[in-house]
Amino acid sequence: MDPNEKLRKLLDQSGWTEYRLARKAGLSDSTIINIFKRNTVPSIPTLEAICRGFGITLSQFFAEGEMVEITPELQEIFRAWLYLTPEQKEALLHLLDTMRQDHIVNDEKKQ
Repeated sequence: MDPNEKLRKLLDQSGWTEYRLARKAGLSDSTIINIFKRNTVPSIPTLEAICRGFGITLSQFFAEGEMVEITPELQEIFRAWLYLTPEQKEALLHLLDTMRQDHIVNDEKKQ
């Protein structure tokens, strides 16, 4: 997907106008409007500002699938996972799935 197509998709998903994106990114209206009207590819600094406006990183912008930020907490979990036996991994996955299902049920009850 080209950068302008991705930007349009992000705008549509967020429900933002070009004006709102300009405000969130700290850019001029004309900068954002020119990207779409003239189909120009934004410079890296402009794209970085746009990504900050959307609350994503450049790597998330260019990623094809869904990306998850690896926080220190997740890194710790991954390191611990490496030392588990296959049986322990299976048991942990079952436990996590059960906890997730319980969370879903509790959320549905609250609604």
